[in-house]
Amino acid sequence: MPTRSDLALELHLGKIFSAATAETVKSAVTVALCHVQSGTGGRRRGGKRLAELLKQARFLAAKEEEWEIVRSVQDAIHYTEGRLLRPDYEEKYRLQYLDRGPRDELGLGSIARTVAITNEFWCQEAEKYLSEHPEAVLAEVLEHVRKLGQDAEFMQAPVEDPARYHISRGIAERALWTERVLRNRVEVTDPKEAIRRIMSSPEALSVLAGDEDGRTVLQAAELQRRDAHLRELRRVAEDATASEHALQRVLKGMYWVFGGRFIGEAQQRRLVPGDEVDIPLIRGDGSLHIVELKQAAAVKLVKGHRGSWVPRREVNDALGQAINYLVGLDENRERIYAEFGLDTRRASALVLIGHPLSQPEVDEKEINDALRIYTSHLNRIEILTYKELIDNAERTLAAGDVM
Repeated sequence: MPTRSDLALELHLGKIFSAATAETVKSAVTVALCHVQSGTGGRRRGGKRLAELLKQARFLAAKEEEWEIVRSVQDAIHYTEGRLLRPDYEEKYRLQYLDRGPRDELGLGSIARTVAITNEFWCQEAEKYLSEHPEAVLAEVLEHVRKLGQDAEFMQAPVEDPARYHISRGIAERALWTERVLRNRVEVTDPKEAIRRIMSSPEALSVLAGDEDGRTVLQAAELQRRDAHLRELRRVAEDATASEHALQRVLKGMYWVFGGRFIGEAQQRRLVPGDEVDIPLIRGDGSLHIVELKQAAAVKLVKGHRGSWVPRREVNDALGQAINYLVGLDENRERIYAEFGLDTRRASALVLIGHPLSQPEVDEKEINDALRIYTSHLNRIEILTYKELIDNAERTLAAGDVM
């Protein structure tokens, strides 16, 4: 490790010499100071020898029980090793030629402004999170802020957006996973630095995408990202207080959770006047599939009827709403195709509703069977619980398939 030696260290050693009382300590500090001043061309001399001399001075100060000198020499050692930053070092020991008063007001003002700006940034991020997640509790807000701080390590400065910096959400978690993969499979001198370049460089990602092993890493990272999204969806779905809006927010962009038949989400949700679908999915053939979201753990799904289980009114109401959507899409299919390029002649629907947690007295299989029997007589509509949807997606991810 290189040893730092400069004017600040020279001034500090002079102060240590003046404060020391034992002659052995003064002599040791003098030797270290002479070494620093023996550099050529106006440079201060450092190196391994300086580290040895400072440690000798510390040892002698401890032997003489001059503990303030011991602490001061220790700070000098930390400074030469880069463990104590120069602004802190200079401020602590007043290492300037000119006396600026009891404190460095310029440095104090800079620190104060930095703290204020940083505090405002985190407050804004917390307020933004709460506006998007009004049901969030304090622990969730703190977790969001903590993860954002981890993501900040991979901050980017795009060339096309000068004087601005971007923090990609969730990049730290993906980077950590990728680092673990590389540590086990590839010998990298500095894995953290390599990961930082990979995760922040579009060019590096392109190289990975063009390499067989690289594609494996990217695919695995995508599986890990989706697994994290599924865990969050499960958490919200199992929360009896979660609203339909909260569930829709979590599902945004997760079209893959509905299976490999879908290639994405349509941008337009209001296709028919007066109706706005929750999630409009697009199949590989260009046809539309709509998802109607209802509450999860707050909804009871079945009731007993003549010795068997049948769907409750909430399920029937949701089914009726989905039917009305499909009727509207059929009646406006030509206009929708002309304006949005979506084929609604073969549109279908999924009603996502309820969770077995809402009825622990009923076996989960009986609930699923009741819903399957109910929808087996329907041609274009399917009904699923949130748990069944999530379980299906998790099994697919466990098989290593990026849907």
